[in-house]
Amino acid sequence: MAQDNVIIRFEKVSFAYNDKSVILDEANFSVRKNSIVTIIGQNGAGKSTIFKLLLKKIRPQSGKINLENGATVGIAEQMIAPEKLGLTVLEYFQTALPDMKYGIEGLIDKILDTVSLKTLLTKKVGEFSGGEKARILLAYALITNPDVLLLDEPTNNLDASGIEFLTTFLVNYKKTCIVISHDSAFLNCFTDGVLNLDVHTHKVEQFVGNYYDVIEEIAAKLERDRMLNARLEKSIKDRFEKVNKLGGKSIAMNQLARRIREDIAEDRQEIVEMRKEDKTIPQFEIENQEFVGYVVKIHKPVKIELAKGNRLLVKGPNGIGKSTLLKSILSGKSADINPLIRVGYYSQDFSELNFDQLAYDSLMEVSEIKKPQVIYEAGSKFLLNGELLRNKIGCLSEGQKGLLCYARFMLQKPGLLILDEPTNHINFRHIPVISKTINNYAGPVILVSHLLEFVDEIKNLSELDLSNV
Repeated sequence: MAQDNVIIRFEKVSFAYNDKSVILDEANFSVRKNSIVTIIGQNGAGKSTIFKLLLKKIRPQSGKINLENGATVGIAEQMIAPEKLGLTVLEYFQTALPDMKYGIEGLIDKILDTVSLKTLLTKKVGEFSGGEKARILLAYALITNPDVLLLDEPTNNLDASGIEFLTTFLVNYKKTCIVISHDSAFLNCFTDGVLNLDVHTHKVEQFVGNYYDVIEEIAAKLERDRMLNARLEKSIKDRFEKVNKLGGKSIAMNQLARRIREDIAEDRQEIVEMRKEDKTIPQFEIENQEFVGYVVKIHKPVKIELAKGNRLLVKGPNGIGKSTLLKSILSGKSADINPLIRVGYYSQDFSELNFDQLAYDSLMEVSEIKKPQVIYEAGSKFLLNGELLRNKIGCLSEGQKGLLCYARFMLQKPGLLILDEPTNHINFRHIPVISKTINNYAGPVILVSHLLEFVDEIKNLSELDLSNV
């Protein structure tokens, strides 16, 4: 790879948040100019850490990060920061260009046109739908015209037309882009290469090619490594047995045994450090709260009563008000929910969670059984170990926040589930498990989701299309 064609180079970069939490161990990779690269890896493998390093929010403990002279970096975050939701569109974009005094209104209109969003600059950003916020986040990153564009789960909250727009945008994008996403079909449309992060070895593997080909290459390499290790381990075992027979019989045999031990030690060095597969959460159950009486009576925009076993899918394009309706149902403005009912709510932005609260306390407050063992066992089931549970929720990754919500549902045993894009931020490996759990849940479910493969697994869905009311 020609040196002058590289815009980013990591050279033996190591980073740890503390002595026990190593994220990257001598990471080596490079990114060519005008290429689009995908970062994949398990939750906690360091995907967001690489973004923070590129943005210089954190610095490596060792190694070098070389960015082409003068190259700038911009990021489209997963979500708009809570403290900025009350800003108008104009005020929000002014935070990206604080030194620009004149002409910013015209620039904002131009960049919003680039992402196909028409709006008043006086509208508050918190009033937009999830899909519209995704476009605003992209526009916010683009308005500074960065040389390197970072996209963090950019398809979250986007409907089919939104994903089609973003795909077309990236196919035609003329600069360097690095993407974190779990949407394989989306990634395969434009990816030039993949950086694969391993949460166990803390290494980074670099692959060239489209997404599906790279995934097959990773699987093939994993199988080759398994076979090589199996042969070496068998050979080592056979020679150990030979050594045990040789040792102690004569000086010559002792010397031969010593040489065999040396050969064994060398072969042990050849055993490949295996890349471990992503962990998948085990199947779990959300028990339905037992009670007597009605559950929820929706009275607008249409009258619908949901009882045990009913599932309602709220449909419509981005911006039509699906999330607004779910919040209105939850607050009681658009529905009457039985006051005895415990409601499990999954929101797009995790607004139901207190980010200043410890994850442990969040689970304890909804659990019927107030025992530490129960809390730690529940967390472990959702890949949230004791160290993570002792962190504030705001310090967890978005994927970990999503898994925390499902751990809460399992402990809460709700009588009603209200789920707004419940696969957002969730690793694709967990989604079949979650869809099976939701399908098996006996209580009523009100659902918004753009992920068709998830929706298709939920049986007996009735539909409320807001385009028709």
